[in-house]
Amino acid sequence: MHRVWAVARNTISQGIRMRVAAVVIVLLLVLLPLMGLTAVGDRTLLGRLQTFVSYGLSLTSLLLCLLTVFVAVYTVTHDIKRHHIFLVVCKPIRRYEIVLGKLLGVVALNAMLLAAFGAIIYGLAWVMFYTANAPPPQARQARQEFFTARVRLDTKIDMDRLQTQILQEYNRLKFEGRIPEGMTRQRALGILRSEALNIAKSVPPGYAKEWTFQNVRVSDPNTPLFVRYKLRALPSPVDDQVFSQWRVGDFRTRDAAGRLTGAAVPRYVARRDPLRTFVELSVPSSAVADDGYVAVAYFNDPSRNACTVIPEEVQLLYRSGTFTGNFLRALLMIFSRLVFLAAVGVCVSTWLSFPVAILICMAAFVTGTINGFIVESLDLLEGPLSLLYTFTIKPLLWLLPKFDGDYNPTRFIVEGRAIGWGFLGQVYLTTGLIKAGLLVLLGVLIFHQRELAKTAV
Repeated sequence: MHRVWAVARNTISQGIRMRVAAVVIVLLLVLLPLMGLTAVGDRTLLGRLQTFVSYGLSLTSLLLCLLTVFVAVYTVTHDIKRHHIFLVVCKPIRRYEIVLGKLLGVVALNAMLLAAFGAIIYGLAWVMFYTANAPPPQARQARQEFFTARVRLDTKIDMDRLQTQILQEYNRLKFEGRIPEGMTRQRALGILRSEALNIAKSVPPGYAKEWTFQNVRVSDPNTPLFVRYKLRALPSPVDDQVFSQWRVGDFRTRDAAGRLTGAAVPRYVARRDPLRTFVELSVPSSAVADDGYVAVAYFNDPSRNACTVIPEEVQLLYRSGTFTGNFLRALLMIFSRLVFLAAVGVCVSTWLSFPVAILICMAAFVTGTINGFIVESLDLLEGPLSLLYTFTIKPLLWLLPKFDGDYNPTRFIVEGRAIGWGFLGQVYLTTGLIKAGLLVLLGVLIFHQRELAKTAV
């Protein structure tokens, strides 16, 4: 271990002396405070905080990822090209210790820089909050929706039942000859699926729609719940707003006519909501039943709306932790991708030149950033290509890194959504341990077999 750490210390010193490291550090030291001063968002305190932290974390992650790639590749290829490696391999040190030392040095350098710039972002966010002189409602909103960590429960559609209905409708249209000529089966099913989803979510004028949530455990009865949603309308109103009526509570006690009964019947909350924009509705935690059950209902009042309203992504959020702990977990998620990229860089630099190794590392980074798009696009393949993809390429896609979607910590912080320790552990198990571990093992095996120099006689 002493030999590994000696290589790591040398790698850290080598990385700090690189010009690209100095450029990254100066850029972040200048840009982060500047972004804190110029962030506007939607001109509310919550919007400013969300904009600053979103761009701040994204910029920090991007620059540190690029720095990781350059340092990890340079530290190995430079030593081999300049023959500095000869001064090391002639000592009582094994080659796997050299590879592990290089990796440890890059990872340690990343940990120090990420901790420093993460602390700057965290501190600037609180400085913005206390120096904003925002109205009390905006300050309260920022505390409840940003400086928090909330569990999110999503509504689900019975996709198995919906898929059965889609296939039945497709077979009926095909039997009647109503499928357009030249349209593939996959394309027709995609159109039918989109229409079926719209119908399943739609609330015509005079109708109501209800969603139920189970196992809602509110730790503090003084903190509110939040119903988060986004609305669409067909046809869309001229002012892009609809009249909304929401009711949240326990709807299980009803009379024979289906009307709610009991001493505490929840009332509808009337409001006007913008379309195609996420909105949060605050609800007292007393709306949750003792067994953790809570229902959410939307009523489309025909006297106010002449359009069909489509509530999308209706979610229930409740507080489960602190902003500080959640922000720390977000930094740990960013650190996991830095560990993976460091493993990629060290692995490929043991057998490739600097330009080729950089190209492969950048390809891995870009692939991880658009992983979801790649997987969704390949899932649309049809016929023989679909079979080829399923049995050859698809298993290999698991090896690709995942930096987007739910693996993007910025989304969690901006939405005030909790990053669970279980999910974080899953990220480190797959990305930081299994995938990165396989790459390091491959690099060790290649470097062990590589001939660094030939004996001249």
